[in-house]
Amino acid sequence: MKRNFSPRDNYQKTKSAVGYVPLHKATQADYDRVGFKAGLEVHQQLKTEKKLFCNCPARIYNKYDDYDAEIIRHMRPTLSELGEYDGTALMEFKTRKTIIYRIKNETACTYDIDDTPPFPINKQALDIALEIALLSKLNIVGEVHITRKQYLDGSIPTGFQRTAILGVEGEIRLRNKRVRLIQLSIEEDSCREVSDVGHVRTYQTDRLGIPLIETVTYPDFANPDEVREGAEYIRFLNRSTGKVRTGIGAGREDVNVSCRGGTRVEIKGVSHNKWIPEITHNEVFRQWALLKIRRILNKKVKNPDNWKIQHKFLNPEDIEFISEPSILAKENKYKIVAVNLPGFRGILSHFTQPGKTFANELSDRLKVIACIEKPNLLHSEQIEQIFPDAHLHKIKDMMNSNPNDAQLIIWGPADDIPTALETIEERCKMAFERVPNESRKSLEDGTTIFERVLPGPDRMYPDTDSEPIPLKEDHINQLKKNLPVEIHERYEQLRKWKIPEDTYNYILRNNLVPVIEKLIEELGVDPKFAGTLFGHDLKYIEGRHAHSSDFSYEKIYELIKFLKQGKINFALAKIMIPFVVRNSKKDFASILTAIDFKQIPKEDIINEIPVLKKKFKEINKSRNKDAGIHWIMGELRKSALGNISLAELKKIVENTYKTGIPRTKT
Repeated sequence: MKRNFSPRDNYQKTKSAVGYVPLHKATQADYDRVGFKAGLEVHQQLKTEKKLFCNCPARIYNKYDDYDAEIIRHMRPTLSELGEYDGTALMEFKTRKTIIYRIKNETACTYDIDDTPPFPINKQALDIALEIALLSKLNIVGEVHITRKQYLDGSIPTGFQRTAILGVEGEIRLRNKRVRLIQLSIEEDSCREVSDVGHVRTYQTDRLGIPLIETVTYPDFANPDEVREGAEYIRFLNRSTGKVRTGIGAGREDVNVSCRGGTRVEIKGVSHNKWIPEITHNEVFRQWALLKIRRILNKKVKNPDNWKIQHKFLNPEDIEFISEPSILAKENKYKIVAVNLPGFRGILSHFTQPGKTFANELSDRLKVIACIEKPNLLHSEQIEQIFPDAHLHKIKDMMNSNPNDAQLIIWGPADDIPTALETIEERCKMAFERVPNESRKSLEDGTTIFERVLPGPDRMYPDTDSEPIPLKEDHINQLKKNLPVEIHERYEQLRKWKIPEDTYNYILRNNLVPVIEKLIEELGVDPKFAGTLFGHDLKYIEGRHAHSSDFSYEKIYELIKFLKQGKINFALAKIMIPFVVRNSKKDFASILTAIDFKQIPKEDIINEIPVLKKKFKEINKSRNKDAGIHWIMGELRKSALGNISLAELKKIVENTYKTGIPRTKT
């Protein structure tokens, strides 16, 4: 039987994992049972005019197809001070990648491509980073020492990132606990990836060198929701200075997760904090599943130290029951290889993440290390489910397989097959021993894929091009004088103002407390009204209207000030804000004309109530007074908006029904 092979077939059939608990059902007892532990590395771009170690602008992003030149490089590892190679660097070197950099003259220079030494560090960026370190209660270092952190994935053309620790041993205060901070560093941002196919990876250099801080916590988080709360707190803290960049890519989190008996796994590039709970939940149970696999394998295989794979090259006709690998092999001159995995029957289909199995652990590494694009493998358990009448016995006989073995069929360019076989054997041997230390890439569906071996200390070494920078105590004391209010105090202020809690995230994320304070203190705006105006109304409007390029939240303050000067009720701001958001240069008087607003004395509106009450009785025989109140409010709403508070008007209407006389005081 023949059937076209779909990439989805790799992941459709999975067995349930023993002990896996869906996120929506998980309790703290479940996380305690598996030994959940997590920490954060929060990266945040700083709002500076120039990059960290050169004079290129730090604010321009080019389109991916907008560049002046391309530079091609091949990376190779260097020895550490102790004469050792970093494991990540060796893995990247094994991929034999060609790195292409797209250069735009206005956003890059010879420093970016390692043709000239670094300029002195950007003092503006250094001061912003020090302010945030002070806000985080970190102990500031006496002298800044710039080091090199090796990166051979090509994301930095030099092969290393310049970075420096500014503060150590601080803390942040969450709702129910304190989380310790290890350190805060300042560093240069990396390139933006354009594509990564086969042995060619392409980058855009516009983001390269933008000043960035990294805040690192201890693994003090006990459940996924705490991790998200910690990430939000650090983001709010950074933004409270008003000196960091916002928008897509300006802030990114790496989450370190482990379970009892597992190991630290770094989940890279979590670009949305709302993904954190599901990603960390799935990772801790992925490790729990891998530990279960380890126990199964060690029971089945007597001598794991002697374990090894066997392989045989196949002709396309050997797997004629699967059409796609055969077609790919013929069209691209690929090699097809059968691999026997002793004792692995039942393992390759073992659940690891939602919709994924242990086979994905192998497939992901073939993509990253051997550079064989997916789909790149099929396994025997999968074939037996999809093609029940397939002639697998022929392949098993070729491999001298035992009933307890599993088989893989892989395909790819001939030059990549040796690396592929080495990668498969290496990952399978790890399954007997441990959960691998690795970096994984986060996906929107809450799962992760292998990205690289986790770097070690051997990738760090001093930067001989940069002198130490002493930090004088009087300068640090001067920075302390201008620090914003701490975030936990902002929370308390919002609660004291009785602003709804569902607005806090939006208000703190956009650093709106200073604007709200101005509205309250200078214009006498009710705190609850100001908070909901931003956290409910403006948030809703922003979700439906694109900002004009020069819009700022200060415009809302100016709008309320205009309404106060014109003795117009603040509620009209809700009607005017969409116009301000779309075109912030438009003057407020013109917006009043556009919405057909007319100032009407409050008394004239109130005097309409008895007339409307009588009219309602004529057209509606209902004795329900509430129906009459709602009808009158609907009739008066347009003329009332901006001239009288709707809450006040409703009380007057209710009083009219009660006494027959429209009075402004009850």
